[in-house]
Amino acid sequence: MAWFKKARKPMGSATAEKPSRVPEGLWVKCPGCSQILYNKDLEKNLSVCPKCAHHFRISAAERLRVLLDDGHWTEHDPNLVSNDPLRFTDTKRYRDRLRAMEDSTGMKDAVVVAAGRLDGIDVVVAAMEYAFIGGSMGVVVGEKIARAVELALERRQPVIIVSCSGGARMMEGVLSLMQMAKISAALARLDRAGVPFISVLTDPTTGGVTASFAMLGDLNVAEPRALIGFAGPRVIEQTIRQKLPEGFQRSEFLLEHGMLDLVVDRRELKGTLARALRFMGSGAAAVEPPVAAAAVTLPADDAR
Repeated sequence: MAWFKKARKPMGSATAEKPSRVPEGLWVKCPGCSQILYNKDLEKNLSVCPKCAHHFRISAAERLRVLLDDGHWTEHDPNLVSNDPLRFTDTKRYRDRLRAMEDSTGMKDAVVVAAGRLDGIDVVVAAMEYAFIGGSMGVVVGEKIARAVELALERRQPVIIVSCSGGARMMEGVLSLMQMAKISAALARLDRAGVPFISVLTDPTTGGVTASFAMLGDLNVAEPRALIGFAGPRVIEQTIRQKLPEGFQRSEFLLEHGMLDLVVDRRELKGTLARALRFMGSGAAAVEPPVAAAAVTLPADDAR
């Protein structure tokens, strides 16, 4: 039985896979066409698949870099934080969840408010961050967007709100629902003052965000195939016990049914917004300074 004492290789060693030498994070698989894409090429294409035009989700900071000239902006109210008004706890304490989100995203809450220039036009942009608790709207998000609208009203600059959200934040209860009315009231004041507001809806825009400011724009623009609605399609199917139409609650479906004005590819979004703002009367000074009234002199024959 000498064979029993022989050193034997562990089982499975012959079939064990060799560790990959390819660094992680260099490639990504497109969920639309299953094409393997090089990350740097995807970034150059504004995170839009060059094969099937699938729009990957991007962060609030990336969104601002796409829209604002030279990727430069001034952030407003960056240090507003929630004080956990309900002392909410589910699987863990809400304050711990906020702290974890702050550590992972580097943000205090789910929106960035920035002032900058879009194709030479001074604008105020509020971009929502889905990575922060699903882009949900709590007291801080509502307050920052309302302040953004008030800042635009004070400066008489157009407002662009980029929505990417799962809706109102359940951990703040009715206080989060109040933000729907607060932002809508601020936008009503903006409308009375004749200052443009463009709403950009991205994937996903749902819940209380859709039911309030996301659909109140002078122009409502969405990215292709974005999920937009109040209740999610699974909830609706379970409620009405019927199969929903193909593409239900996608931006193209909403455009067809009159709930959106435009569906625009991300690579063309900045130019489209600039043309829309100039059509609305914004940015004329950035294109050609107006001539002072005192400098205009009529010929004697025409002065009648």
